Amino acid sequence: MNRAGKWAVGILLTAAAAAGALQTVSAPTQTEMPSAQQNEACGYQWAYSPAPQLSEAFDAEVKSMDPEASGRVEYFGEDCVHPDGTSDFLTKETDFYFRLKVNDLKQEEEFGNWVVKVMEYVTQIPREDLPGSYGFVEFWFEETEAEHIAFRVPIQNYIDEAQGKNGAELFQMFYNPP
Repeated sequence: MNRAGKWAVGILLTAAAAAGALQTVSAPTQTEMPSAQQNEACGYQWAYSPAPQLSEAFDAEVKSMDPEASGRVEYFGEDCVHPDGTSDFLTKETDFYFRLKVNDLKQEEEFGNWVVKVMEYVTQIPREDLPGSYGFVEFWFEETEAEHIAFRVPIQNYIDEAQGKNGAELFQMFYNPP
């Protein structure tokens, strides 16, 4: 085979390999895919979506523990943006956010006990009521607007590794000082 023939075969093999590679690239996995749109092209974008019913229940629960506390819930996932500009939200996980004003940011025992109280509530929610995977609970203890402690407790890690712990031990398990 002459030089031009080898060059043409090389280009052909490269193009075939590239086409094969493009066909094997898949979109990120989805937890919930609307069946009518499964075969349409999507452009995926990370996104958050409110969870109003869960937020209302979670906020009421934490306020029953302390009227100064607040809570909200959001779904984290992907927007499947279709060529016509419409989109469908696909839930990857359910995340909780807890916030409380405190007088002292050195109360590790108290903060750990808050983790227990909040996580007891979150882990009692029926699994089928939480779309996607378990996410996290973000704890935000605020002394002033500029001074606060924030950390996240992955729900599955808590279930697997932290049950039975409380107080400062539990707080230290999840809080990493800056």
